[in-house]
Amino acid sequence: MSQATALTGDVVVPGSVANLGGGFDTLGVAVQLYLRARVVDVRDDGGSRLRVVSSAPAVRGRNAVERAFDHAAQRTGFRAPTVMVEVSSDIPMAAGLGSSAAATVAGLRIFERVTEPLDDAVLLGTATRLEGHADNAAPALFGGLNSVVQIEDADPIALRWSWPEDVDVIVATPAVGLATAKARAALPDQVTRAEAIFNMQRVLAFVHALQERHYDRLREAVKDRLHQPARAPLVPLLREVLAIEDPDVLGAFLSGAGPSVALLVQNDSARVEQMLTSMYGRAGVEATVRTLKVHQAAANNAQGPMLGAQRMARDVLSIEH
Repeated sequence: MSQATALTGDVVVPGSVANLGGGFDTLGVAVQLYLRARVVDVRDDGGSRLRVVSSAPAVRGRNAVERAFDHAAQRTGFRAPTVMVEVSSDIPMAAGLGSSAAATVAGLRIFERVTEPLDDAVLLGTATRLEGHADNAAPALFGGLNSVVQIEDADPIALRWSWPEDVDVIVATPAVGLATAKARAALPDQVTRAEAIFNMQRVLAFVHALQERHYDRLREAVKDRLHQPARAPLVPLLREVLAIEDPDVLGAFLSGAGPSVALLVQNDSARVEQMLTSMYGRAGVEATVRTLKVHQAAANNAQGPMLGAQRMARDVLSIEH
């Protein structure tokens, strides 16, 4: 007998904007673009597998949701049923907005639903191993702003920071895909000491500016010398967006590996969104421009730290009924 009725509700995972300027492979924030996975059938046959019966948009090859579920079964050794799911996503693929990380996290969350909660470290480690980017995986799992620390021969850890409610992210996504592998291949093998110091100074300044609400410091804090200059030839209008000087734009940067670009805005988001839309239009570049709120984790330190995946299921991932 099908158990799908006992697992009603969508698993909903946010997209993310990573790097945030100088925080290359270090910083990421969850945004209100979502992947939804609905369990439509559960067969208690010990099959320990997930099958995506429909996906919108369609995905070529094996779905990352399936791959994550299978990997979780192998890593934990838990007996799991065969699960059928329908997937839909508002997160554009190959756009630098964490679509792959969201799909991976969805597979892990569904595995938890049909077995038992997994520890934070197991979830983040598994998602990073599969997806390759802890700075996208952590926001998809935990919501809000995260910095990550990757440790040799161990699972990465995530450090969580507050994101002010009055700061929005405006994202422009050109209608051209950019594979992460291609964007990464454009990077130099070595950087100078001065470039490394430049970025370390600014990533700390960025986190501090958000925590203390020193928004006037963000324009300088999102500057980068490690990845954006090398990727500029691959990303339409990146140089022009980084050069924007507008009183309502707090800072501008490449979203993940691109080709999406992002602006931080506190006031008059509608005007800035229209300005960015017009900018792409004048250049003859088709692009979708969105104003996004940050997907905040509901958790708070008011009651002290709560460990384990049960907390994350409550506070990080929305379960819609």
